[in-house]
Amino acid sequence: MIRMMNIGYAKELKTLVSNDYNYVFNVKNGNFWRWGTTRDDDPQWSCFGPEIADIEISTRCSKMCNFCYKSNTNDGKNMSLETFDKIISKFPQTLCQIAFGIGDIDGNPDLFKILRHCRRKLIVPNITINGSRLDVMSANKLATLCGSIAVSHYGEECFDAIALLKKEGAKQVNIHQLLSQETLDECWKLIDDPRLIDVHAVVFLSGKAKGRGKHIHPVSSEKFKEFVGEVLARNMNFGFDSCAAHKFLKSIAGHPREAYFKTVVEPCESGCFSIYINVEGKVYPCSFLENSWEPVDILEAKDFMTDVWNSKPIARFRGVLMNNSRACPVYHV
Repeated sequence: MIRMMNIGYAKELKTLVSNDYNYVFNVKNGNFWRWGTTRDDDPQWSCFGPEIADIEISTRCSKMCNFCYKSNTNDGKNMSLETFDKIISKFPQTLCQIAFGIGDIDGNPDLFKILRHCRRKLIVPNITINGSRLDVMSANKLATLCGSIAVSHYGEECFDAIALLKKEGAKQVNIHQLLSQETLDECWKLIDDPRLIDVHAVVFLSGKAKGRGKHIHPVSSEKFKEFVGEVLARNMNFGFDSCAAHKFLKSIAGHPREAYFKTVVEPCESGCFSIYINVEGKVYPCSFLENSWEPVDILEAKDFMTDVWNSKPIARFRGVLMNNSRACPVYHV
């Protein structure tokens, strides 16, 4: 079957129109709508390329957290602006957003040049930072250039960074909080913090046993359901990573808002709508598969669709994932 698509731009909207896969992306506020042949049809993957890329531009991090699945250190590597440009130039126009991975805000000297380059390409950059050494100038640049900014939760440092980002005009600032057996008490304390009123949302990230976090264990279904129930009862803004989508939906069975959540909760999109690229330009379906799945070198790719998106490693994972109802086939969450 030959699929024809049309990419269009109208003021703040980016649109893709085809027979069986369509989307509208609001560049200004990040709202995204996807549908298939009809408005009620939900495509399971994009045959035209990814909507979002997770790109690691630095592995330098002074935190040295004992749960870091990347095992980042002070002596990490950086992706240069030149390398980033080579990578991003290979993508099709379907790409709407980039989620940037970085440790310390000053770890990569090309960070802000890279963010500006995204804007010139009409791609919205989003970033997660650890909150360390965030100064006024950096906060202002992040607020100006990024769509969404997430601050990993490390106590007071996290809230100090959020206050500075908000002061500099950031509109969407989230907290990223690891959710595992080992951090569950911390999660309960966080949802009690009155300063959450200044946060767009708290996003809970499922712990996986990888890197320095090999000792991490998933929260039991019973405790997960209890925690989700309390979050819902508080009517707070929250989110979970797509890794926990199926677990979340099971936990809200019978809830008055169950039907609504079924329309907005997205299971794992790795290799279906998203792709991960590490600091060396190696492509994996997601960052948690680095060094455990066959990589693709995007810098050597001549054609993105053939050599990356539909390459054997990515297509193989896509098939396994879709045959597993898009629930992670590798990690127990």
